[in-house]
Amino acid sequence: VQLQASGGGLVQPGGSLRLSCKASSGTFSNDLTGWFRQPPGKEREFVAAISRTHGIPSYADSVKGRFTISRDSAKNTIYLQMDTLKPEDTAVYFCAVRKVRLVRSSWSEPHHYDSWGQGTQVTVSS
Repeated sequence: VQLQASGGGLVQPGGSLRLSCKASSGTFSNDLTGWFRQPPGKEREFVAAISRTHGIPSYADSVKGRFTISRDSAKNTIYLQMDTLKPEDTAVYFCAVRKVRLVRSSWSEPHHYDSWGQGTQVTVSS
């Protein structure tokens, strides 16, 4: 699966952005889709994930209540709605998918994902 992420940009603190990640043509049959981010000078970290077979998304504590992950299978696209953005949200954001089911406790671990998008830059600054 090839993934194309978009929607990043420069936004002021308190603002919103919606990231999109479109999968290559074909049935969006991957079970698990996630968003990760890599702040400047830091390692990649988990942001959010959603499973086709598990009803409740998972979020990092740092974004809980501010970010919302969703998927539109008809459009082969997953989204990350980011509200009340903070300067510490500045990072390159990556989408990723995994074909088969994974125990929820492992959703935050990058090495379990099969395919990755190229990343989109999000900068939160006044």
